[in-house]
Amino acid sequence: MQWFNVGTIVNTHGIRGEVRVISRTHFPEERYTVGNKLALFMPDSKTPIYLVVASHRQHKNFDLLTFENHFNVNDVEKYRNGVFKISENDLGELDENEFYYHEIVGCTVFTTEGVNIGKVTEILETGANDVWTVTPEKGKPHYIPYIEDIVKEVDIDSKKIIIDPMEGLLS
Repeated sequence: MQWFNVGTIVNTHGIRGEVRVISRTHFPEERYTVGNKLALFMPDSKTPIYLVVASHRQHKNFDLLTFENHFNVNDVEKYRNGVFKISENDLGELDENEFYYHEIVGCTVFTTEGVNIGKVTEILETGANDVWTVTPEKGKPHYIPYIEDIVKEVDIDSKKIIIDPMEGLLS
């Protein structure tokens, strides 16, 4: 089974068993629902620790969570640097023209003329739209905005993306 990162515990918060999570999910309200069971993977461990969410709130750039039967800071301190992951079965459905990052990273990008630009190596969240870092075999990376005017086709099954680059985009 494949597992996908949805957040990392970076620290504790207060003395009542709350942890600070930097989320890598666009669905925190779904992932961190009270009663939801989360799989926590500690560094150097392939076996998850299952925790049940007791509370969730947002504070600054963090999601703050508490877990059932974890009542103080001593109960949760050991989870620091742990990574919450979900199984591929729990990913859920996305709308048309929406993709999970793991589906895009690794795809080869071609122009409408068939020129190989490189592979998507990273996705940057800019607010208005995502920007894909496309790294060629040689040379510097290109930054491709994920907008309809540029990205013409995304074929996840064949790991192929077709773009129509505007003037200056690839220079």
